[in-house]
Amino acid sequence: MEYNIKHNKAESRFETEVEGKLSLVDYRERDNVYLVTHTEVPKELEGRGIAAALTKTLLDHVRENGLKVRPICPYTKAYILRHPEYNDIVAGA
Repeated sequence: MEYNIKHNKAESRFETEVEGKLSLVDYRERDNVYLVTHTEVPKELEGRGIAAALTKTLLDHVRENGLKVRPICPYTKAYILRHPEYNDIVAGA
C-alpha cells in the first residue's frame, strides 16, 4: 500500500495520516546526521506497513540529500538490519 508521507521539517518528523490517525518517525538533525529517535503507529493501524513506509521514506531522503542516519529507535535499527542496502548511510558511533 502507498501512503501520503510528508516531511514535516518544523516538527522534525516524517508523517502520514491514515483513517484520521497520525503515524510518524521523529528525528533530530545534528551535523548532517539524522538521529532517528521514535517511530509511532497507532495500534489499530499496525500491520499495514506504515512504519516501514515512513522509515524507507526517511532513509531515502537522507541518501538523496547526502546525509547520514544514526538509528536510536529500535524499529529503525531493525529495519536497517533487514535492509542492508542502507548500511552505507549509517553514521559511525
